[in-house]
Amino acid sequence: MGLLTGKVAIVTGAARGIGKAIALRFAQEGADIAFTDLNIDENAKATEAEIAAYGVKVKGFASNAANYEDTHKVVEEIHKEFGRIDILVNNAGITRDGLMMRMDEAQWDMVINVNLKSAFNFIHAVTPIMMRQRSGSIINMSSVVGVSGNAGQANYSASKAGMIGLAKSIAKELGSRGIRANSIAPGFIVTDMTHQLSDDVRKQWESNIPMRRGGTPEDVANTCVYLASDLSSYVTGQTIHVCGGMNM
Repeated sequence: MGLLTGKVAIVTGAARGIGKAIALRFAQEGADIAFTDLNIDENAKATEAEIAAYGVKVKGFASNAANYEDTHKVVEEIHKEFGRIDILVNNAGITRDGLMMRMDEAQWDMVINVNLKSAFNFIHAVTPIMMRQRSGSIINMSSVVGVSGNAGQANYSASKAGMIGLAKSIAKELGSRGIRANSIAPGFIVTDMTHQLSDDVRKQWESNIPMRRGGTPEDVANTCVYLASDLSSYVTGQTIHVCGGMNM
């Protein structure tokens, strides 16, 4: 038996990248997986097939996580399909980088809505279900820049700082009902997004990391397994940095 056998997990934004790695790792540990993405395209279908290969139940759902009504509808569908919801990973996120003086309102609103409001939407939707179960683990995907800030990422940094504050507040509100809420703050993780950076920029990032390398999506996924499982049954309101020592 795996660490998550018998549990049902929702992972948002999981058709690729870190979200996909989390969904696959959860499946390896026996969890049934409901994952969301803006569109369930061929790539998402391929992800669904990879997850199903571990012998668990899986279904991808098209969902605009930034939309309150859409989110409540998809959570209702997931609950009906799977019968329970034990784990929520708020991973959906985007970047629209730019210096504050050049950032327009649309860049700000889009990042805050997709990254932060989506977490509120999903937490709001799953809370009644988890309260009836008297158990649940909520994991917000933050970032080291949500703690330290970063020039050119005021919108992204603010959204990721908000994820930490949101998890801490939910931990205090729902701890007595057996529901835990924590955050993960990844550092420089090697994904399709970071592959778009120049070699010079990547080397500059790595030079600031004590371990002298970027992390992998699997590094983040392994931490998610810990927070989702009963191994962390007395851990709530915390932020775990997965950053190779980049932020101490």
